[in-house]
Amino acid sequence: MTIWTHPARERAQLTCSNIQVQRGDRTVLTGVDMRVTPNSRWGIVGENGRGKSTLLHVLSGELAPDAGSVQRVGTLALATQEMPGHDDRTIGDVIDEQLAATRAALHRLDTATLALAAEQPGAGEEYSAALDLVQLLDGWDADRRIDIALAGLGAHTDRARTLSSLSVGQRYRVRLAVLLAGGDDFLLLDEPTNHLDRGALDFLTARLRVHPGGVVVVSHDRALLTDVAETILDLDPTPDGAPRVYGGGYPGYRDGRRAEIERWEAEYAEQQAERARLAQDLSKAQNRLVTGWRPDKGTAKHQRATRAGALTRAVHRRQDELERHRLTAPVPPQRFTMPELPVRPGVLLVRAENVTVARRLPRPVDLAVASGDHLLVTGGNGAGKSTLLAALAGVLTPTGGTVQRARRARVRLLRQESAQPPHRTARDVFAEQIAELTTLGLLAEGEAAGLSALGLLSARDANKRIGELSMGQQRRLDLACALATRPHVLLLDEPTNHLSIALVDELTEALRATGAAVVVASHDRQLHRDVTDWPRLSLSAPAAAPTGREKPSGAR
Repeated sequence: MTIWTHPARERAQLTCSNIQVQRGDRTVLTGVDMRVTPNSRWGIVGENGRGKSTLLHVLSGELAPDAGSVQRVGTLALATQEMPGHDDRTIGDVIDEQLAATRAALHRLDTATLALAAEQPGAGEEYSAALDLVQLLDGWDADRRIDIALAGLGAHTDRARTLSSLSVGQRYRVRLAVLLAGGDDFLLLDEPTNHLDRGALDFLTARLRVHPGGVVVVSHDRALLTDVAETILDLDPTPDGAPRVYGGGYPGYRDGRRAEIERWEAEYAEQQAERARLAQDLSKAQNRLVTGWRPDKGTAKHQRATRAGALTRAVHRRQDELERHRLTAPVPPQRFTMPELPVRPGVLLVRAENVTVARRLPRPVDLAVASGDHLLVTGGNGAGKSTLLAALAGVLTPTGGTVQRARRARVRLLRQESAQPPHRTARDVFAEQIAELTTLGLLAEGEAAGLSALGLLSARDANKRIGELSMGQQRRLDLACALATRPHVLLLDEPTNHLSIALVDELTEALRATGAAVVVASHDRQLHRDVTDWPRLSLSAPAAAPTGREKPSGAR
């Protein structure tokens, strides 16, 4: 692949064809085709482990695929999720590295200007070429663009500051700002919304929408994909194993993926039903061969033999039909199924009066949750959202005020972080929690939803020790434990964390449809849009409290 030092602008292109990447005996990527042009906006989605980050490294030229080809015309910048653990460079050093070509072009123009003034031979042509290059790079405005990006992302602007003195999040913001302002033909960004607050997210979104080159984003942030991506590459499983490309942005992907899964499920069910019918026909033929050919007494021996032969041929014919029937459709992926949650019309299930928690929720909160209520709790980091939900669930005792829960009401909390024992299997932990509530009389025998019925964990994953599960799989287990007990009040703390895009969409639809009481605390911008009709409780830190203490809160 040719390494470009200057942008190609309208001539830029980035294409890959039939990309395949192997890791031992595991296929990470197969059959990937992309064509990224200037001003195109691609989003790449898929479950963890589906090769999204790997594909970015292939496109950037940092990783050679095992099969397929990549063609690039123009310059490219890649922002990975990982940051170096130790970096002695200053912010200024990083900026100078990014602008090295621009600095060189400006120096060349200065030299050419002096040569032109001295009327040296060929100075006019050199001056014209140097001027064209500076204009191509927009060189005079380069430092100002970087200053704007640093401020827009909330990054440190002191160019003498060393990266090693910054937090991981701050280092990430510096790097992202420099790349956004660099003016490359292509930006490849791996989960760029990590470490960004709301203001920085808005700035990033705006910059990606007007970036003069092509953009390829790997992200779980549905709002970013909705606002930026025009084309979605889906690396999740398909019936034929090939990745899918959807136009129409994120809504087009969501509708297209749903239709694909429905067709896949229908085809699989049809093939299974046909195989079951053929197996039943074979079984009947075998039964007739065993018992049905025996004629009444007195029937001639040759008649008995003739009838037995016909039945045997029928069995062989049925066996051949069953063997010819092949299940060409693989097993479809699991889809989340929300259990039916109980509704107690008119019943006040949870009431919080003047609730405070020292250093975590210092201003009193009043809140009433009746059956069927839906509420979104918002606020910045440290505003007390998790603390409030924990107090409502009864897993944290308020310092002041009271929380009352209706008698025999099941109130379940999905925490942000999993606290399950890593040495136990997921299935055992799930069964133990159900048994505990049943023993306490809070859950009737057989009332709980089965683990497999929820569609959150495969049978294979359910039998693994929790320590062997990915963060996303552990999150699915926690959600399964919360839902299986069919709570009257479901409290969800950042429920979209670590979950796949497809599952988040399914969960959101289910939460909107359920008649049970639901309280959600979340930063997720797309979730906010999806439940825009829900009442909101806003928690915010007081301006005079840098430690994150909260202002008084109210609820509609």
